[in-house]
Amino acid sequence: MTVEYASKALVGVLTPQANTTVEPEYAMMTPLNSAWINARMLSPHKTIEERLVDYWSRAPEFARQFANAPITSVAFACTGTSYLVGKDSEDAVLAQVSKESGGLPAMSAATSVVDSLRLLGAKRIGLVSPYSGALDAACTPYWEGRGFEVAMKTNATGATHEFHPIYSLPSGSAQLALDAMPDDELDAIVMLGTGMPTLAPIARVPFKGRTPVLSCMFCIVWLSMVLGAGETPTKESLYAWLKGDWWRQRMGMPTL
Repeated sequence: MTVEYASKALVGVLTPQANTTVEPEYAMMTPLNSAWINARMLSPHKTIEERLVDYWSRAPEFARQFANAPITSVAFACTGTSYLVGKDSEDAVLAQVSKESGGLPAMSAATSVVDSLRLLGAKRIGLVSPYSGALDAACTPYWEGRGFEVAMKTNATGATHEFHPIYSLPSGSAQLALDAMPDDELDAIVMLGTGMPTLAPIARVPFKGRTPVLSCMFCIVWLSMVLGAGETPTKESLYAWLKGDWWRQRMGMPTL
């Protein structure tokens, strides 16, 4: 079954309740003949950490909002949750979401990055973190637990804190933190979080020297669309998306 605007892929996206970045970056990057529908994850908890854990415990419930829409993959567009619940719980809940969705590919932002890094053969990585406090402390152990060496980490600063310490970060903050990373000393650089805008920095600097520059949002859009279209993710496909003219043109950025 297909729908008018999604003859290739229709992704079901789960977005944190106040996130202002997931939907715009999906809109920028979605290729022709593919589409996505969104469900907001709501939580009554007051702290960021409590909300993130609550989102994960209810992920299967949130995914049921798609009902019988003919989605072809499910994307949990949140990264901080992965650090707090750990990889074993992450893998178990994603398996449950996939099973309840009829065997569809189900991924989180973090596992999308993991799959991307493994395709690239990356081991030694650099992280650009939008976090502070407990989330910032938890992010490095998560990536190490997934088998990567975190050789360098920089932190994006400049949030206005008007409504959220991450979602109010401008893309220029990510750019400055990315600029602080060395050229050619890492296998890959990853800008973390689905709330920090990252497409403009990637459009400007898709590679630092020979080092590919990724982000959680870039990886989850790419992987959910590729798997949703029934295609096999490859290094060549990932690089083609990094250089993609279609999304650069939508942003008004120069093409490569």
